[in-house]
Amino acid sequence: MNLPHRTEGRLQNLALLLYDGDCGFCARSVQFIKRYVQPKCTFLAWQFTDLTALGVTEQRAQREMLWITPAGTVYGGSRALAKALLSAGRGWRILGALLLTLPVRWLSQGVYRLIANIRHSLPGGTAACSVGARPGRPTQTPHSSDPSSLLGHGPRARPSCRDSSPSLRGGD
Repeated sequence: MNLPHRTEGRLQNLALLLYDGDCGFCARSVQFIKRYVQPKCTFLAWQFTDLTALGVTEQRAQREMLWITPAGTVYGGSRALAKALLSAGRGWRILGALLLTLPVRWLSQGVYRLIANIRHSLPGGTAACSVGARPGRPTQTPHSSDPSSLLGHGPRARPSCRDSSPSLRGGD
């Protein structure tokens, strides 16, 4: 399954990095990754993505950052971070490869899980960052099974942070 993504008006086959757009800590982490790591991917808040078309559940998207390859392979948590680092090249590639080796992978998964579980109390975090059910929050409703719905069209779509989201652009 090749998923096209719109970047500056062009369609490209890039990996997707899905993150929790409701979480301040997560959004700040994405800003850092965009500015300093610069992985070859499209950044999207999962709340505005057709998760069904990507083969991802809302529960998984709430629990961890996801890296989805153009072929549709999904990596979560520390493995998603490792894949992002690998795609960035330079020195980041070495760190990404290290995160995927045993026993470092086990350690990185534990550290990722710990941070994900306490992200609401970290700088930039809010109550919306808590992993799990969020009262009063709209549920994900897919717009279609057509991958073109991932391009920012449809009732729940908003621009990715690569586009024009003022709250996530930072100093880009």
